[in-house]
Formats: sequence, C-alpha cells, structure tokens
Amino acid sequence: MTDRKWFNKQAELVKKVDYIDPALYRKYGVKRGLRDTNGTGVLVGLSTIGNVHGYVMDEGERKPVPGELYYRGINVADIVQADRREHRFGYEETAYLLLFGELPTSRELVDWKNRIGVRRKLSDGFKENAIMKHPPKDLMNALARAVLFTYAYADESPDDISLQTCLKQSVDLIGSMPTMVAYAYQAKHHYHDGGPLMMRNPDPAKSTAENILMLTREDGKYTRLEAESLDLALILHAEHGGGNNSSFTTHVVTSAHSDIYSSVAASILSLKGTRHGGANLRVMRQMDELKKNVPDWHKKDAVVKYLEKIADRKAGDGSGLIYGLGHAVYTISDPRAQMLKAKAAVLAKEKHRVDEMRLFEIIEECGPEIIRKRHPTAEDVCANVDLYSGFVYDMLGIPTDLYTPLFAVARCVSWCAHRMEELVNEGPIIRPAYKPIFRPRKYTPLKERR
Repeated sequence: MTDRKWFNKQAELVKKVDYIDPALYRKYGVKRGLRDTNGTGVLVGLSTIGNVHGYVMDEGERKPVPGELYYRGINVADIVQADRREHRFGYEETAYLLLFGELPTSRELVDWKNRIGVRRKLSDGFKENAIMKHPPKDLMNALARAVLFTYAYADESPDDISLQTCLKQSVDLIGSMPTMVAYAYQAKHHYHDGGPLMMRNPDPAKSTAENILMLTREDGKYTRLEAESLDLALILHAEHGGGNNSSFTTHVVTSAHSDIYSSVAASILSLKGTRHGGANLRVMRQMDELKKNVPDWHKKDAVVKYLEKIADRKAGDGSGLIYGLGHAVYTISDPRAQMLKAKAAVLAKEKHRVDEMRLFEIIEECGPEIIRKRHPTAEDVCANVDLYSGFVYDMLGIPTDLYTPLFAVARCVSWCAHRMEELVNEGPIIRPAYKPIFRPRKYTPLKERR
C-alpha cells in the first residue's frame, strides 16, 4: 500500500474513532470553545489589563451596546484622539500603559522610547542564525522560530521566571520583534520571491511604525500619513482582553512556568490561525473575488447581489460568511473598525482609492441585513476591525504575508503583560477537564485480533 493510500485509510479510522456526537456536549453541559449557550464567554479568569465591551447582561439576556475597548481602564478612543491632537505616534505610549498600568510622564516616555529603540537592532550572529540560514516561506513560523532562538542569546537565565527578568525579556522582545519580522520578510522576498535583499539597520530614534515601513520598503521611504495609519493599526491591535485565543495561550503556557520565549512563540502560532489573526487576509481575498466577478462593483445593487451569493454559499469560499462582519463580543459597533475606517478614508484620498473605499462602506452598510435575513438569531452584526485593517495595509503597500506578523508585533506587549499578570498572581497550572465518553474494554492479545 502506498503512503498516500495508507494515510487516507488511517485518516478515515481517526475520523471514526474521534467523532463525538454534538448532542453529548449539550447532555453533559460542556461549554464548547469556552462559550455559553447565549454566546457569552465562560469566565475563566480576572484581568486588570484590557476589556472588550459590546453587551450587557440583563436577567440572563445579552443586551447589545455600542462597542468600547479599554486598556488598563482607559478608553482606547481617548488614547487615539490624544495622539491626533498632539500630532505624535502613540503605540509606544500604549505599550508602556499596557505593561505598567499607568500613562508615562513626558520624561518616562522619552526614556521608554530610548529603551525600546536600542533593542531594535539584532546582532549579526542572531540575524544570520535565526533568519538568514533558513529563509522562511511562512513569516509567522519564521517569527516564532526567531523568538524561540532568542532563548539561546538571552543575557540572563532564559528559564528565570522572576518578575524582574520577565520584564527585561519582555522589553527585549517588544523592541526587537519588528526587526525580526522585517528581516524575515526581506529574506523570504529575496530567496523565495526573487526580490532584492534590502536589510537596513533600524533607527532607534524612530517609532515602531516608522521602522517597520523603513525596513520593509525597497526605498525605505514613507509619508507621515502612512506612518500614522500603521501606528493607529498597531495601537488598535495591541490588546483585546485575556479571553482571545492567543492571550489565553499566554496564560496557559505561563501557568506551566515555561519560559517567556516558549510562551510568546506559542501565542504567535495561535495568532497564525485563520480563525484568529489571519482574518483580514480572508477579507482581502473576498474583496479581490468580488471585484473580479462584479465588473460594476462601484454600484450598490451589484455588490449586494454578489454578497447575497456569498451568504447563500454560491460564491466565496463556500462558508457562507461575509468576512469583515460580525464579532464574538461587539454587537452594535466595533470601535477599532470605526477608528480605522476614519483613517482609511483619509488615506484613500491620498492614494486615489476613494471608489474602493466606497465598496467597503457598502459591505458595512448592507452586509448585516443580508446576514440577518439568513440567520434570524444574528440580531446584531457590525463591521469588525478586519474589514478595514486589510484595506489600510493594502493602501500602505504592505504585502499580504506581512498582515498577520504585524498583528503579532502589535500584540506582543499584551502577551508580555498577560504573562506578568499570571506570574504576579501565582495561579495554579491551567488544567481544564475533559469528560471521557468511552467504556472501559479489555486488551485483546495480538494473536486474537482480526
């Protein structure tokens, strides 16, 4: 029997023995995906870091409210507005807030930026061994590998879980991860795509957003608006409560007292999943398909008809999902989508892509009603952050294989904050229960098997 036939045969066996009747989950009260029957998450912990607010509970019923996102109790919208008023980049201040729980003073912010800045440069040995010797085909795997490789280059004991060491390791990762991503992209672009190899040194005086644009672009140039747009995306992706999949992964791995590099790498690979960090890629693929199949996509009626085909599983990837719409917590609105939409509108004018911006707005306006007609229980559906984040990245000329790695760059500070929260509170190892549903049976000797 060939390998292919054998694996196909054994896969059918695995499918048979591992299948569990969905009715049994209801019978035993199992909260699949840690979700309750009303769609709310099962409470598994407490956190001081972030909060996603999209509904309130009223006598057991979920009541929708306009979405809000809080970092350490501060509304993210207030952080973004302050950055606009003061004409400055805000991701670094956001990172400080998430790690230390307080907004920095002017002097503390300058010091913090300097500390991150000097950690952006990678040593020649690290760059060669962690990235260049094995040019990546997938940037998320490459990033996870580079983070794990950092274990070997740590100045202190990499397995030390003291708070002081964890904090130093966190700052090292927050500072260096944008460069890891940029260099991994350049290596892939050169060795696998045939592009030029442009590996500049990062500039410690520039913001995270500016360094990313400088290090990933062939000419290293960018406009102020472009850097502001990426900075906003980094702020909005920096934290989303402890209940999201990758942050929960941080808590799980940290609770086992594993090292920070293993913890962050595990969270990166969780984020890689298409159900988590890869969602904006699916939005852009769907948009490309729509434009390809609807010649008059600037007309509302034509777009709506195609969206209906997608919802009826007659177009798209067959899932019936209109990507960029709907969220597990946000109901009436996703504040991240609203803020990115406003920035996208400005960027679209500079990039002469206003017609395309209108296409995204049509989907936001008409998509929810299309979904509600087919799913009566989906009463409140709003545009989520992925509807506009991919469009912003596309207007910035960022390649699609960088979308999710940039999400990881933004979210790294949150993972580090959640790790320290787990360590400070000295919780037990996270060990959920799984109920066995098989019956004990006797071992059959080999000679008696058929």
